[in-house]
Amino acid sequence: MKEFQLKYGCNPNQKPARIFMEDGSELPVEILCGRPGYINFLDAMNSWQLVRELKEATGMSCATSFKHVSPTSAAVGKKLPEKLKRACFVLDIKGLDDSPLACAYARARGTDRMSSFGDWIALSDTCDVTTAKLIKREVSDGVIAPGYEPEALEILRTKKKGAYNIVKIDPDYVPAPVERKQVFGVTFEQGRNNFRIDNSLLQNIVTRNKEIPESARIDLIISLITLKYTQSNSVCYAYDGQAIGVGAGQQSRIHCTRLAGSKADTWFLRQSDKVLSLPFRAELGRAERDNAIDGYINQNEEDVCAEGNWQKYFTRRPEKLTAEEKRAYLDTVSGVSCGSDAFFPFSDNIERAHLSGASFIAEPGGSLRDDAVIECCDKYGIVLAFTGMRLFHH
Repeated sequence: MKEFQLKYGCNPNQKPARIFMEDGSELPVEILCGRPGYINFLDAMNSWQLVRELKEATGMSCATSFKHVSPTSAAVGKKLPEKLKRACFVLDIKGLDDSPLACAYARARGTDRMSSFGDWIALSDTCDVTTAKLIKREVSDGVIAPGYEPEALEILRTKKKGAYNIVKIDPDYVPAPVERKQVFGVTFEQGRNNFRIDNSLLQNIVTRNKEIPESARIDLIISLITLKYTQSNSVCYAYDGQAIGVGAGQQSRIHCTRLAGSKADTWFLRQSDKVLSLPFRAELGRAERDNAIDGYINQNEEDVCAEGNWQKYFTRRPEKLTAEEKRAYLDTVSGVSCGSDAFFPFSDNIERAHLSGASFIAEPGGSLRDDAVIECCDKYGIVLAFTGMRLFHH
């Protein structure tokens, strides 16, 4: 297939639309089911690069959940502790521990479930049956992988009444070293960002504390590779083999840090006993449950514990989760890794990252206020590595 005609571009009024290879060669993808759209393919191409690079860097099976050309999370195939299984609603999945790929997707999809609603999925390895069963029950637009087990493919083909988007990519495909795109009729050209992210980026440690355990090194690499494919400005928190908070596309660095930190805080709080014991109505849908949990933790637009509201979600009225309880719980958190796609210009970013349990930080360095940033890290015993490499993505 040398080109694929799309229904429309980013919006219905943007026609005609297609994907094709400028040199006339075959596309590196095969559409096994559905009819992916313009944004679907943008997500597919970016998400595939992320999991491919993450597997190369860690040697582990990887998965990511994408929305609007940025990852909501990315994860490697580490087994999930019981509380995390409960928080991700995968405790009932038989054989989960035997499938690193399914563990990776369970983590990625379970990180920020509201943002992942209607996601695009990328898998580093051939999709197995356990992973397909996980995907089948979530609201999702499509998946890209280097292959699919026959039974797994049949499971996925039943989604959306047979219209679920399933894309197979050639794992050996290597793009041209120069990339181009047009904006307002002007062609932009640049060398592809083939910069390799690995442990060598974590050698320049500038703080008094210089100890980074292997688990934190993996988490820092996850955060940096995730940032490489996140719309800038961006900050990413990672823990236990997965990105737990992604702040994407913010104009201010501190806003990135706050947004990503608030998502990381929510991820931790979802595993607290008070949240795990919420008495949901049996007939409540998955999306409604996720919204209720977010509202319960973050006290959003609707007070889900208020009279007249709690009856819609719960079998009994739950006690509120107070600000004091949340802070006390989060104060027990440590060992979180935090990456930034550009330097932290002020120490306020370190103060905010510390509130979310950050113990390890990787950022390019090069700010006029690097000394203040280092001093703040030293105040909390945080390890700070200057990578020397910016990771902007637009």
